[in-house]
Amino acid sequence: MKNPYETLGVSKSATADEIKSAYRQLAKKYHPDQNPGDKNAEAKFKEISGAYEVLSDPQKKSNYDKFGSAEGMFGGGGGGAGGFSGFNGFDMGDIFSSFFDGPIGDMFGGGARRSRSVRGNDINVNVNLSFQESAYGAKKTVTYTRFEKCHDCNGTGAKNGTSVNTCSYCNGQGRVKQTSRIGRFGVMENVVPCSACNGSGKMIRDKCPGCNAKGAVKKTVNYEVNIPAGIADGQALSINGEGDAPFGAEGISGNLLVHIRVSAHPILQRDGYDLHMELPISFTQAILGDKVKIPTVDGVTDFTIPPYTQNGAIHKLKGKGIKKLSSIGTGDIIIKILVEMPNKLDRKVQDAIKTLDQVISEKEYQKKTNYTSKMGKLN
Repeated sequence: MKNPYETLGVSKSATADEIKSAYRQLAKKYHPDQNPGDKNAEAKFKEISGAYEVLSDPQKKSNYDKFGSAEGMFGGGGGGAGGFSGFNGFDMGDIFSSFFDGPIGDMFGGGARRSRSVRGNDINVNVNLSFQESAYGAKKTVTYTRFEKCHDCNGTGAKNGTSVNTCSYCNGQGRVKQTSRIGRFGVMENVVPCSACNGSGKMIRDKCPGCNAKGAVKKTVNYEVNIPAGIADGQALSINGEGDAPFGAEGISGNLLVHIRVSAHPILQRDGYDLHMELPISFTQAILGDKVKIPTVDGVTDFTIPPYTQNGAIHKLKGKGIKKLSSIGTGDIIIKILVEMPNKLDRKVQDAIKTLDQVISEKEYQKKTNYTSKMGKLN
């Protein structure tokens, strides 16, 4: 068999907790339910499971360390490498419930976990915001369809006044064992939802006509979402209990996940809570200074260009950016000056500029003077 230490990425001196932690991370990454249809991920998951089956069992681990085989000096039996059958020595429910909410965690868990894992599905919706709405917050009404608990039967699925019997196939557990082959590791026993009662553990004699025994009915909902100030494009809000109701009298509803899409501003670029912009000005504005209009979150404001402004100069307007999400404070507007030269000038204007240039002292051009001085030393 492949070296189980290499498979889990741990050393031979790794503790049981370190081995278990490595397995959990890899099992979550490669679990078939996380990678539907991916045969490579499925094969990797089986390999990881086999490695953990060896290293989590003190006797098999000792055998492998001494003889290179989990079964000891004489190798494994009829189950392939190590005669693998099931996962001995550890609690699958403990591992899978740590990172799966819902039917997968329930599949491996015991009775105590079952009620926690009965949960309705989450529902995803998109909300489009203007740039200003994202900065100041807004109220948006979203319309979507969800399952709600049937009021006729209170979610039991049984016609009002009739009894609900325990499922005889799974004895009310809602789960049954299922054996499946996993290649060279032999067979594995999985715990799956009971097909007779759809995992509810109950059998309904007289179905509720309102929901056809599902315990939930579909309804269209108009829900007003409070969008907080400062939210950014790509972020999402999770609203507890506004998703699908569970199919059954017990359990909790899923969440409503609101995904935010923010329209771009024509000039301002958001970076965290700061807003960046480039301000193109003429060379005469750069020399003489000027007062111009610039955009802000809530409109426009005046900005004074100081005389003798250099190309690439950075100016900051404190507190004019985006309000910090769920926090105190506001970002800034950061302005980068771009001094633009004219593309073409007529002869008369060129002569005027030459005359002007002749009366400006070379000492006023510090960078040019320094460059000329350095070049003079190279000649």
